[in-house]
Amino acid sequence: QVQLVESGGGLVQAGGSLRLSCAASGRTFSTYAMGWLRQAPGKEPEFVSAIKWIAGSTFYVDSVKDRFTVSRDYAKNTMYLQMNSLKPEDTAVYYCASGLSGWPPREYLYRGQGTQVTVSS
Repeated sequence: QVQLVESGGGLVQAGGSLRLSCAASGRTFSTYAMGWLRQAPGKEPEFVSAIKWIAGSTFYVDSVKDRFTVSRDYAKNTMYLQMNSLKPEDTAVYYCASGLSGWPPREYLYRGQGTQVTVSS
């Protein structure tokens, strides 16, 4: 089992920035990749970014490229998502996920409880 805890969400004005963190614990030694999902009201969840834990390769959905940056800290078993130039359409609950399959990722085994990101216009 892997436990994931997100933090860093909040309310920000359009054009602002937020940094999300995801702390992983449990059976993390076999992690292949971790990623960030988001789900806006009335919409299906989508992967917005992911990172291969060892190789460091990254994935971004087109709508966040050049604005979001994913990174990880081995020593802390923590993944981050730096979100810049935020737009109202980025408003969603953001979830950390691990045990990903496929690249770009399509599915996951574990997911955190989520953190709300709200971008006002």
